[in-house]
Amino acid sequence: MSTQRLLRWANDAMSEVTLQIPARPEYLSLARQVVAAAAAVEPTFNDERIDDLRIAVSEATTNAIEAHADMPSDERIVIRCNLDDDFIEVEVLDQGIGFDPGTLASMPAASAPDRLHYERGLGIPLMRVLADEADITSGETGTAVRLVVYTPAHRRRTPATSVSEGSGHEQA
Repeated sequence: MSTQRLLRWANDAMSEVTLQIPARPEYLSLARQVVAAAAAVEPTFNDERIDDLRIAVSEATTNAIEAHADMPSDERIVIRCNLDDDFIEVEVLDQGIGFDPGTLASMPAASAPDRLHYERGLGIPLMRVLADEADITSGETGTAVRLVVYTPAHRRRTPATSVSEGSGHEQA
């Protein structure tokens, strides 16, 4: 059975795919592949939108891996893909200690020459640009990043969606 046929069968059988990975960088590629394969089940998603989702999930998963770096246990990161006729929703859940988004430094505009001096802090802005919705909540028990990408047909039916900030808690 081809991968595409297997994924269509999986989509018919269930609407959610859950992946639990160790909080280690070598599993980042697996997370990207699983999310891209889940999105590819919907034939109306073009490769560019799937790549956008893959990058956004990569950024969220990288943040989750970093949040787990100082944890003494082997808690796993959960990546959940919810498939719908109109969208794919991906949640990246970690059990790090969370953070206060109010402490995040603001970045210069992407076109500003001094932006080249920043190597970090681009993940959240990138997630917001690449996903149709990006909600980030964080607290003492962890951080949840919710990314939604709509199908082209749904995007044509609805007015432009603004990017949400969830409860205002974000992770750099």
